[in-house]
Amino acid sequence: MDKVTLGQAGLAGWRKKVGDVVARPVAGHSSLSTDQVQAAVGALFFALSLLYVTGTFRRLLRRR
Repeated sequence: MDKVTLGQAGLAGWRKKVGDVVARPVAGHSSLSTDQVQAAVGALFFALSLLYVTGTFRRLLRRR
C-alpha cells in the first residue's frame, strides 16, 4: 500500500466531496497530482479524527 492509497482511504462521504472539489485547483497551482492532493486532504481528515478521539478519551479519563 502506498501513501496515496492510504491518504485516500480517509476520504468517505462529505470528506470525499471536499477532496474532489479541492484536488483539481490545488493540483493546477502546484506540482502535485490530483491523487496526491486528495491523499493529503484524506490524511488531514484522518489526523483531525484522531485528535478528536484522543481528546474525548482524555476528558473521559479526567472525570474518573
